[in-house]
Amino acid sequence: MNFIKLNKLKKGDKVAILSPSFAAPGKWPHVYELGKKRLMEIFGLEPVDFPATKKIGASKEERSKDLIDAFENKEIKAVIASLGGDDQVTYIKNLPSAPFVNNPKPFLGYSDNTHFENFLWLNGIPSYYGASFFTQFAMQGRMDAYTIEYLKRAFFDEGEYELKSSDIYNDIGLNWDNPANLEKTRVYEKNEGWIWDGTQNANGITWGGCLESIDELLRHNIRIPSLDNFEDIILFAETSEGIPSADYVRRVYRALGERGILKRARAVIVGRPKAWEFNKQNSMEDKKEYRESQREVILKTIREYNHSVPVIQNFDIGHTDPQIALPHGKPIRIDSENKKIFANF
Repeated sequence: MNFIKLNKLKKGDKVAILSPSFAAPGKWPHVYELGKKRLMEIFGLEPVDFPATKKIGASKEERSKDLIDAFENKEIKAVIASLGGDDQVTYIKNLPSAPFVNNPKPFLGYSDNTHFENFLWLNGIPSYYGASFFTQFAMQGRMDAYTIEYLKRAFFDEGEYELKSSDIYNDIGLNWDNPANLEKTRVYEKNEGWIWDGTQNANGITWGGCLESIDELLRHNIRIPSLDNFEDIILFAETSEGIPSADYVRRVYRALGERGILKRARAVIVGRPKAWEFNKQNSMEDKKEYRESQREVILKTIREYNHSVPVIQNFDIGHTDPQIALPHGKPIRIDSENKKIFANF
């Protein structure tokens, strides 16, 4: 498990905005323009489009070419996914390794981008799980200060930093179809903080992503880290806007257990589950019940395979805001005695 050291960015660097899944910039150009404005004004970085960035219905070959070209382009210093989607499992496995191994650079994205980040991981290239262009950079009203803090770590800072829980959270969106919503600010709720089980300390390399994408990796027999690798891995996962049932979540964790992964992983970090979507507008009470049900089934399933591994839930990653751009394929240190987590950026 030898990982390439990525170069940090500096103000004025060019950053590619790609659409490895759904081409959201082609559907909501007003949202895309806001994200570009934020990237320049807050981070001092220059966004660059590629041919398929805005092309709705772009072929797998076109999206593959954008990924290869962006990594091979010496002027591009990082790559950010515009949004997620649902079909990376069908083509990421066919990417050649050489363009990425020979030209490593930071990649940021989550959800369906789990597949590309798994590909990078297998090729010894770290990435950052989080901060899709539409959902974080183009946040309505203003970018979250908590999100900005960890993005600046990902872009510019080097070394180990303590991760801290956000005091507030939001999972209720504002519709992108209405440009006026970009001027509004979401309503945030009080966050419960991280929910900890287990007393062991742990050190390891992060691997994981969206649970539904991990399920796709398993069911389609896509290569993932080996069982030997998992002896040194801190596993992380979170569920998507699909708001999967507790029974579905249980089955995926059971699959991880039956494959020997839960027995070997040094720790498990679980993102705060999104509990509201436009087609599932749950009440506050329903959301609370959903989160608790998922937490209970995850912990129960993990404990069937591993009695002592530390399990930290309600973590600020994935389909939630604000969020941590979590280093993926980099060391994390878990101090269970003091309930603290440190990540190497």
